[in-house]
Amino acid sequence: MEPPPLFSPPLPTFFLFFTTIYLLCYFVIFRNWNPTTRPQASSCFLSLFHGTPAVVLSTLSLLQKNPNFNFASPNTPLQNLTLDYSTAYFLVDLLHYLLFVPTDHLFIAHHAATLYVFLTCRYAVNHGAYPLLVLLVLAEVTSACQNTWSLAGFRRKESPAAAAVYGFLSPVLYSVYTVVRGVLGPAFVWEMGVFYLRGGGDGAIPR
Repeated sequence: MEPPPLFSPPLPTFFLFFTTIYLLCYFVIFRNWNPTTRPQASSCFLSLFHGTPAVVLSTLSLLQKNPNFNFASPNTPLQNLTLDYSTAYFLVDLLHYLLFVPTDHLFIAHHAATLYVFLTCRYAVNHGAYPLLVLLVLAEVTSACQNTWSLAGFRRKESPAAAAVYGFLSPVLYSVYTVVRGVLGPAFVWEMGVFYLRGGGDGAIPR
């Protein structure tokens, strides 16, 4: 079966969705914020609409495993939909960084690499979504907390309520983030690497 065309209906629809959210944040919700934090706050708010929904979609798609699945199994329709959803988000957020924070080379490289992997998995080979979505869950499970913490951090000097939220979330975020990104993520990447280095993806995913 040939992979679907690049501009299948969900991808441009999701791109329009995330673009609309970003513009709404920038020109309406945060219009009175200072020029430095305004685009960053818009990016954080945009991320709120990606992180938790992506975790839910990924989890639902991972629960649809068939008995013969492995890390290189063909993508399911729900897995492809999830990849489209996340691809659209990373495209919009990459544009944000290119326009407003062009010197943040680390984030730009991260988004570009993520897009390359997602687009390759979705449209070039149409296999291997399972491990990517596990990593997506690990990456985004702290999204709601992290972005709320970031938004509160932007206003903590002007707002006692924001300072209280920031102070409350800081130890929670640092603890969970360390476990997820510092332990679970690397452990799963190791397992994934062993699978592919042993030829588990041969015949489905090019080396």
